[in-house]
Amino acid sequence: MPLEKILHVEDAETIRVIVEMALVDISGFILVSCDGGYEAIKQVEHFTPDLILLDAMMPGIDGLQTLAEIRKKPHCQTIPVVFMTARIQQSEKQEYLNAGAVAVIEKPFDAMSLGDKLESIYQAYFASQDTNNPE
Repeated sequence: MPLEKILHVEDAETIRVIVEMALVDISGFILVSCDGGYEAIKQVEHFTPDLILLDAMMPGIDGLQTLAEIRKKPHCQTIPVVFMTARIQQSEKQEYLNAGAVAVIEKPFDAMSLGDKLESIYQAYFASQDTNNPE
């Protein structure tokens, strides 16, 4: 199952631009960028991503609250979510994983390898799903 469509939620415009270069120009993904949680919740009504890349700390509605709202939508309950944060204490990382994230990426990140990193997280997520649900 290839990774093609990514929803990126980030309030900092400079990071949105870098992620767009990394994921669209370098890696060739289809990317929808949102500047906050409320916009992301609206976007998933008509754009179903293969993966969601979610900033942890945002004004208004933070990453955990955004994830909880997105998960209420039936078509979004199994989409893998990767948090991005500059605050990477182990307890916080564990909180994101406990909330349903499949990985946490630390800021600053390497733009050149971001697409490959997300691809490997995505493939590992689906490989673990296959072993959990043998047909």
